[in-house]
Amino acid sequence: MTATIPATLIPGDGIGPEIVDATLAALDALKAPFEWDRQIAGLGGVQACGDPLPPATLDSIRRTRLALKGPLETPSGGGYRSSNVRLREEFQLYANLRPALTIVPGGRFDKIDLVVVRENLEGLYIGHEHYVKIDDDPHAVAMATGINTRAGSRRLLEYAFEHAVTTGRKKVTIVHKANIMKALTGIFLETGLELYERKYKGKFILDTVIIDACAMKLVLNPWQFDVLVTTNLFGDILSDLVAGLVGGLGMAPGANIGADAAIFEAVHGSAPDIAGQGKANPVALMLAAAMMLDHCKMADQAKRLRLAIDATLNIDCVRTGDLGGSASTEAFTKALVSRIANG
Repeated sequence: MTATIPATLIPGDGIGPEIVDATLAALDALKAPFEWDRQIAGLGGVQACGDPLPPATLDSIRRTRLALKGPLETPSGGGYRSSNVRLREEFQLYANLRPALTIVPGGRFDKIDLVVVRENLEGLYIGHEHYVKIDDDPHAVAMATGINTRAGSRRLLEYAFEHAVTTGRKKVTIVHKANIMKALTGIFLETGLELYERKYKGKFILDTVIIDACAMKLVLNPWQFDVLVTTNLFGDILSDLVAGLVGGLGMAPGANIGADAAIFEAVHGSAPDIAGQGKANPVALMLAAAMMLDHCKMADQAKRLRLAIDATLNIDCVRTGDLGGSASTEAFTKALVSRIANG
């Protein structure tokens, strides 16, 4: 009998509960052995106990060290920080892994298969910001401090390089802006070059590119890239860009990896305007669940889930509205579960 794996489940806000239920149906069909501890966060956490990340939710993740979550809404005003940023900081989830893979062919770009590895804890996202008052204007000057450390850079780069080796990737590109931000991104670039020479030379090709040139090249010829590894802000932007190459955020899963915990998510928003209408596309969260299965050494089940998603979309042609179809969330899920059962 397969041992159960404790995991925290956060349905999230807006369309979150709908896509989480769809993903759970797929995981149940695969007989994935997760033992779920259901918790709340985001707007639901504020409404229930005045905190977007209630202590019970944090305690659950500390215990399970594994979580699957739907999109979270950060309430406007009131001094609330992003729940996603807080989760990354709380559990030191230093690596954000965002694969972009073409599943539905025939779009503007085809046969895309690349990965963005983003540093998750440093750079300008550390939140060291303040205003300077001049005369009667309290917001006359805005200032922000970005911090990258050699240790943080090396940890993220080593994760990216190891991921490239273990998954058979042939090329890694370090994305930077060291021509202008010579210290802030220069330390990331020089750490990557040193690490490659010392430990990884010959295991894959290493390239470097400036962030603005990288954005242009991704639009002109994305097939020249394999793994992109970069700092926090650049990675945030590029990971959404590459999602656009494969059909949008509805096809974009994400994993936040730390030394002692991992959280898997759909990276799109909570879309409250369509919540409860059965229009949500659950594919991003299902693909995140496949990444979670891989993380837990259940590669066969991860492969079955990805193949079932592909077959449902391309053989059965059951697609939600954002992919040009007319299927509801429930209809897509039912077709997918049938594919898993008969696959």
